[in-house]
Amino acid sequence: MRYVDQLPCAIQEEKHVTIPMEDGVKLSARVWRPTASDAEPVPAVLEYIPYRKNDLTSTRDAIHHPYIAGHGYACVRVDLRGTGESEGVLLDEYLEREQSDAEAVLAWIAEQPWCDGNTGMMGISWGAFAALQTAARRPPSLRAICLASFTDDRYADDMHYLGGAMLSDNLAEAGTMFAYATCPPDPAVVGGRWREMWRERLDAARPWVLEWLRHQQRDDYWRHASLSEDYTALRCPVLASSGWADGYSNAVTRLLSNVDVPRKGLIGPWSHKLPHLGEPGPAIGYLQEVVRWWDHWLKGIDNGVMDGPMLLAWMQESVPPSTSYEERPGRWVGEPSWPSPNIGEAVLPLRDGALGRPGDRRSEEDRAHTVQSPLSVGQFAGKWASYNAPPDLPYDQREEDGGSLVFQTAPLDGRVEVLGAPALDAEVASDAPVAQLNVRLSDVAPDGRSTRVTYGVLNLTHRDSQEHPEALEPGRRYRVRVPLHSIAHAFPPGHRIRVSLSTSHWPLVWPAPRPALLSVYESGSTLTLPVRPEDVPEDKALRPFGEPEGCAPPAVTRLSEPEQAWTVTRDLVDYRSVLDIVKDRGLQRYEDTGIETGLRACEKYSWTGEDFGSVRGESAWVMRFGRPDWDVRVETRTVLTSDEDAFHVDATLDGYEDGRRVFSRTWNEQIPRTNV
Repeated sequence: MRYVDQLPCAIQEEKHVTIPMEDGVKLSARVWRPTASDAEPVPAVLEYIPYRKNDLTSTRDAIHHPYIAGHGYACVRVDLRGTGESEGVLLDEYLEREQSDAEAVLAWIAEQPWCDGNTGMMGISWGAFAALQTAARRPPSLRAICLASFTDDRYADDMHYLGGAMLSDNLAEAGTMFAYATCPPDPAVVGGRWREMWRERLDAARPWVLEWLRHQQRDDYWRHASLSEDYTALRCPVLASSGWADGYSNAVTRLLSNVDVPRKGLIGPWSHKLPHLGEPGPAIGYLQEVVRWWDHWLKGIDNGVMDGPMLLAWMQESVPPSTSYEERPGRWVGEPSWPSPNIGEAVLPLRDGALGRPGDRRSEEDRAHTVQSPLSVGQFAGKWASYNAPPDLPYDQREEDGGSLVFQTAPLDGRVEVLGAPALDAEVASDAPVAQLNVRLSDVAPDGRSTRVTYGVLNLTHRDSQEHPEALEPGRRYRVRVPLHSIAHAFPPGHRIRVSLSTSHWPLVWPAPRPALLSVYESGSTLTLPVRPEDVPEDKALRPFGEPEGCAPPAVTRLSEPEQAWTVTRDLVDYRSVLDIVKDRGLQRYEDTGIETGLRACEKYSWTGEDFGSVRGESAWVMRFGRPDWDVRVETRTVLTSDEDAFHVDATLDGYEDGRRVFSRTWNEQIPRTNV
């Protein structure tokens, strides 16, 4: 990244500004704005998230907010109620209170003497959720939004449930927020009230996974704040982006298809990162694009920002399987609209134990293939969303395929480029009332190495309805469709296209209550690929992105080394298998504030042989904050187990000051399984 020290506008920063809410709670904000805005008001851009502006996101914030402010905007970074230095408590994600607070924040910003009354919202992940959900409420000052790594469907396309099956990220993300929502404010900012504020957070805390487990089907809990329930609610322009290595890649094209506002989409090779920090690379000059977006929609400048394709996507070249990549080779392609007239459907039948070519007739034989996958299928699946904490991408799929049904093409005569969401249509039968069909699409090189391209999962009880799942009738045949995650990928000549079907994808997906033997019938089964021509003329005329730019972040001193680990072990004496994940940032000091922070997160997923009752997930966090006269830490631990009838949650929360435990609480709760 190129750090820019000369910007069009001189700026000033206010590190702690309080914004009053209607119930008396004050939210904490950090503001960067042009110095001249005292006399010449400017539009304002809000980022609204729970991840602590004073320390844990301060480095990232300092790259993009001063940069945008230096181009003529007031940038306001607000911590949600109950996080950072904001008062109150944070009880769950995307509650009505959170969104009404956002409306109040925008109203406050629009009334400030340095704001001209026009506002925008931007963010990644929670910040993008907040922007989209707030925009759907149509606050009067909000003119446009910029989103990265988001979803419009909280049930079917988030880290909780996928195809009606529960993701392990339902536990992992709950563990994350169990820790973040219980951290103390900074005494240097809020003064002597910090203990009272911290105690309020600790007293109100509850493992969020409990609430998420109580809503195993699509209901009003998930409908709330899901734009997919009413796309007409969005009336402002939107710039939407994500990455193919991110779990949120589907929402960009879905938004382009369904909203009727000025819109642009951008999907790169990235993990869960803003595009100017994008990993795997190449990163792009995203902030330049954001400034152009704001210039047009907040300042009314006719700069051609809506010219060119509606969607820009990185067409990824074939690569060997790896758990991390520095760069993904490829090229940018553009689509004039979505769905695109450039995309056609290639239907490949499952026939003769293989994957046919487009145009082949479906198998006329009523041949059935059966699979009952071992729980080990999925241990090399990586994360639902790569956070670029290597090694969290899927590894060589050959080991996974040993417990799967595999259908593959003959070596390809020519290049096949795919852009969009593949889908498997299948006729299946199960010997159990609850079963999963996990589908992986892979690129198989001539030497046999298999790189997962994309995947999908369907809890077969959800075959007809997300709201009202129905148990399977053992032995009965059902027609089902399994959509796979959207992707852009080029299969080279000589490679094979492989589809692998399994009843397990653990620990990425929590297993069904007990093993199921699944029959897949060739006569009713096909793979549909969204195929794009290689030589679309408009691709050659695309405007290139600039080099990634931003402002230099303040100095951070590393006091201890970080640690990253992703370890798979199997004991062949007792057949116990474990996936251990460690994400430790190490201890570091932010020199501009003097605060020291440490963050260590450990996830562990284990099972024994084929004992579905042995499946266990654990998320444990330690978060430390300190200065020479201040030393606190929060420790959380959440353990999730299950049997055929229920999920079991055991959790602990401990708070420490100066090495002495000042708070402790435990939870032991059971939640019935309902067709999951």
